[in-house]
Amino acid sequence: MKILLTTAAFVAFTLSLSPASAAMMACTTDNMMKSAAAMGGTPDTPAKMAANKEMAMANTDMSNGKMKSACMHYMKSQKAMSMK
Repeated sequence: MKILLTTAAFVAFTLSLSPASAAMMACTTDNMMKSAAAMGGTPDTPAKMAANKEMAMANTDMSNGKMKSACMHYMKSQKAMSMK
């Protein structure tokens, strides 16, 4: 079930994240899903690619039960999307 939720969050993330959601949010599953849902409308840029990479690593760490590392990658993802 965790893997399914993680995969769903990653798919949602890759489909939608907008600059309006660039404000830093706490590292929770709900916030990760909100960030993922907001990403789809942005054009493919190096910042978006970096954010996708960090979210993929966050999802992998969440699947392995490494929440501290997952939160670190999530925060890096948010920072990458806030860069122009």
